[in-house]
Amino acid sequence: MLKFISLGSGSSGNCYYFAQDDDAMLIDAGVGIRSIKKFLHDKGISIDSIKRILITHDHADHIKSVGVISSEYNIPVYATSDVHAGILRNYCVPKKIPEIHQQVIEKDVRVKLGNFYVTPFTVPHDSSGNVGYRIEVDNGTEEGLTFCLMTDVGHVTEEMQKYIGEANYLVIEANYDKQMLRTGPYPQYLKVRIESPTGHLSNHECGEAIANFATAKLKHVWMCHLSEENNHPILALKTIEQVLRSYGLVAQKDFIIEDLKRKFPSELFELD
Repeated sequence: MLKFISLGSGSSGNCYYFAQDDDAMLIDAGVGIRSIKKFLHDKGISIDSIKRILITHDHADHIKSVGVISSEYNIPVYATSDVHAGILRNYCVPKKIPEIHQQVIEKDVRVKLGNFYVTPFTVPHDSSGNVGYRIEVDNGTEEGLTFCLMTDVGHVTEEMQKYIGEANYLVIEANYDKQMLRTGPYPQYLKVRIESPTGHLSNHECGEAIANFATAKLKHVWMCHLSEENNHPILALKTIEQVLRSYGLVAQKDFIIEDLKRKFPSELFELD
C-alpha cells in the first residue's frame, strides 16, 4: 500500500510525502522545516523516517528547505544535474545540500530507490530542467501501482500524455482561471509568463489533459499548485468537471478529483 500526503501545494511552498512499507520519501521541500516536521508529527510520522528527497525544479517554493533538511537529517537529495546546479545558485536556499548528499538522476531513466521505481520526465516550465515523476510500487498485483506527479506545467507534452494514460493516481497542476488571471491585478508581463508554454496550466487545460489522455486505470486525481490570486478550489473543480462532462466523463464517478490545499496538509491517503 502506498501512502501519500500533500504537506503544501502552491506558491507558498510545495512538499509531498510518499511511503511504502518502511520506506518514505519527499518530493520537493518548499515548505518550512518546522511546518514539515509538525505536519508529519500530526500524522504520527517522524521526519527521521524520510530516506530521500526528490526535487522537481529549482524555484524557491519547491526547494527552500531542502538544504537544511538534508544537512540536519543526513538525507540524500535526488535531482537532475541542471536542478542541482540551480539549487546551488539560488539565494533562497541559504543552507546548501552537502555535496555527499547530492545525488544525480537523469530524465527518462528509470531508477530503483528503496521500494520505489522512479522515472523523471521533462515538464515544460521556466526553470532549470523541470521534471515530473512517475512512481511505481508493488501492490501485490501483476501491474503494480503507478503514481504520476506533474506540477508547474507550461503545457502538456506527448511524453506527459503517455504518463497520464499510465497513471492510477495523478497529481496535476490546475494553477489559474483564465478570466481571473486576465482581469486580475497581476502586471501584464507576469500574465504573459503564466499563460506561456513554459508557464503554468490553467483549469481548462488541466481538464482537457485528463479528459484526453487518462484511461480506465485512473482512480484519483489531485489538482495542485492552485493560485491564491487567480483561482479558487471550487472554480477549479467546477471548470474541470464541465470539461470532463463534455467528453462523457463524470468526476467522482469515473474517478475521484479534489484539490490540494495551499498551506495546509491533506489527509493521509492509503492507495492500493
